[in-house]
Amino acid sequence: MPRKKNPWADHYTRKAKEEGFAARSVYKLREAQEKYRLLRRGDKVLDLGCAPGAWSQYALRVVGPEGLVVGLDLQPVKLSAPNFIFLPRDVFEVTPQELQALAPEGFQVVLSDLAPKTTGDRSGDHFRSLYLARRALELALALLVPGGHFMVKVFEGERFPAFRQEVASYFQKIKLFRPKSTRASSREIFILGMIFRRQ
Repeated sequence: MPRKKNPWADHYTRKAKEEGFAARSVYKLREAQEKYRLLRRGDKVLDLGCAPGAWSQYALRVVGPEGLVVGLDLQPVKLSAPNFIFLPRDVFEVTPQELQALAPEGFQVVLSDLAPKTTGDRSGDHFRSLYLARRALELALALLVPGGHFMVKVFEGERFPAFRQEVASYFQKIKLFRPKSTRASSREIFILGMIFRRQ
């Protein structure tokens, strides 16, 4: 009996495997980087919701050996590098002080690919997504250096405009970004806050 074809095994899934990345999601960050230059060599990067590790892998390549990537997730990450620190923690339980201890001068970039387990209830998924995005913003505000950047995933819905405005109030520039590799059925969009203004 022939094996069923995995409907999610698309072009980007195959490409990620060929290039040695843990997941197809890497192309979302790569596209943002090529367009907006969020990451620079030597940066310290906080990657929230980092499992299975593709964004951290890519960030490590950009920041180089003099940079640092701190990844946080409840799920395990199989990634080993001398300048990668993985914290198996809940984003709501970890404190800014714990993260600050790993990068005392602060982070240049905070990334969040945090997402709730979707239920099919569009409104419920939207609110759960915002709950995570707001926590990511709280941590970014506490940990970013002036001039730093923030990239956060949100599911679109009724309260998206208000959250976008909230993010915009802390950054000189804001962009809404829907990567080419995002599946057509997905309602996810990324908010990019660039050039953090500490208030």
